[in-house]
Amino acid sequence: MTHKTLNADTTLPAEAIDAIERAATAAHPHEGLFSARAANIKQSAVRDVFDISMQPGLVSLAGGNPYLQSLPLEKLGQTAARIISEEGMTALQYGGGQGTEELRQQICEVMAAEGINDARPENVVVTAGSQSAQDVATKVFCNPGDVVLVENPTYVGALNTFEAYQVQVEPIEMDDDGLVPEVLEARIASLQAEGKSIKFLYTIPNFNNPSGITLAAERRQRIVEICRAANILVLEDNPYGLLRFDGHPIAPMRAANPDDVIYLGSFSKIFAPGLRIGWALVPAHLQRRFYLASEAVTLCPPPLNQMLVSSYIREFDWRGQIETYRALYAERCRALLSALDEHMPEGLTWTRPDGGFFVWVTLPEGVDTYPLLGKAIDAGVVFIPGAAFSPADGPSNKLRLAFSAVPPDTIAEGVRRLAPVLAEAIQASNEGAAL
Repeated sequence: MTHKTLNADTTLPAEAIDAIERAATAAHPHEGLFSARAANIKQSAVRDVFDISMQPGLVSLAGGNPYLQSLPLEKLGQTAARIISEEGMTALQYGGGQGTEELRQQICEVMAAEGINDARPENVVVTAGSQSAQDVATKVFCNPGDVVLVENPTYVGALNTFEAYQVQVEPIEMDDDGLVPEVLEARIASLQAEGKSIKFLYTIPNFNNPSGITLAAERRQRIVEICRAANILVLEDNPYGLLRFDGHPIAPMRAANPDDVIYLGSFSKIFAPGLRIGWALVPAHLQRRFYLASEAVTLCPPPLNQMLVSSYIREFDWRGQIETYRALYAERCRALLSALDEHMPEGLTWTRPDGGFFVWVTLPEGVDTYPLLGKAIDAGVVFIPGAAFSPADGPSNKLRLAFSAVPPDTIAEGVRRLAPVLAEAIQASNEGAAL
C-alpha cells in the first residue's frame, strides 16, 4: 500500500506518528482473501506511461491511439442522438449476448474486405473489444499450468490476461518476417516432450504490437499446419490488418482454415476504441462454449454502442475512412523513420513496418531501456520500454515508439529529444564494458 509520509514538523506526538505510519504500511486483513490468480494480475506498464504522457509539454511516442480527429464527429454525434431519441428503448435496454444480428452481418462484410469470405454471422460473437475475446478464449481453453505460445515480443494486454489465468506463457522468437515455422515446430516438440499441454498460439500477424513486424504470407499456412498437427488452436488477433499502407491486406490465417483458427477483430483501430466493440469469429464446433463464456462475463455487449457502429457501417463511407487512416499513418510512419535515420546514434536498429502503429527499436546488448524512461521524460519525450512486451523477467534493450497519434513535426521533435538520452546510455554501457 502506498502512502504519503507525514511531515517532520507535524504537531502530532511522535508515538501517534509512528502508529499512523505502521497502520499505513501494514497489510490489510483483506489481503489474505485474494485468490492466487489475483497475484498474477499486474498493472500495465503501458497504462502507467499513458498516465505520464498526459503531462503538458511532453511528446508522447508511447500510446498506440488512433487519430480520431479525422472522423466525421459532428455527424456521428447527430447519429448517436437520433439512435437514442428514435430507438432508445432498444439502444438503452439489455440486448442479446451474442451481439445484434445486423452488426454480426456487417462484421462479416468487414472481414471479407480482408479476405475472409466464408464467415457466417452465427459464428461471430461480439465482445468488449478484442481484449475481452482474449480473456474468454483463455478462460474456455486453459487450465492453470497449460501452455500458451506467443510471439516475442507480443501485446502486453494479452500477457496480462494469460498470466492472470495462471498459464505458462512460452515466447517464440521472430525474425524480420515474423514467426519462424521451424523454430515454432521445434519448440512445440520440446514442450510436448516435457509433458506440457499446449492450448493455443496467440499471434498478431499484421504489424505486431509492439514490433510492427508482419508475418510473411508464405509462412502463414505452414504455421497453421504445424499447430494443427499438434492439436493446437491458433488465436489470430488482427486489429491492424486493414491498415496496411499499400491498401492490399495479406489474407488472414483464418481465411483458409475455418476449423483451426479463432479470429479476433476490433473496431478500435478502424473506427473508435472508446466504443469497446470487437468480435471473435469462432469455428462452428467451438462457438457455443465460447459464446456462453462471453455472455457470463459481459451479459451482453452494449446495444447503443453496437447500433452506433452499425449506423457508421451502414451510413458512412467506412472504407474511405480506412483509406484516410492508411494515408495518414503512412505519412507519420515515414516521419518517424526519417527522424530515426537523422538523429539516432550508431548502434541502433529498428523495424520498418508496412502498416499499423508501431516501430520497435533495438539498442546494443547490455543497455536496459526501462531506467531510460525517467531520463527521457526529463528530456520531454515518452516511450514504452521493451520489457513490458515479454513474459520473461529481466531487462530489455528494446523500446516501442508509436506514430499513430502524433503529427509528423511533433514526431521529429520527439525523436530529436530522445536521441541524446539513448546516445548517453550507449556510451555509459560501452565504458562499463571496457572496465
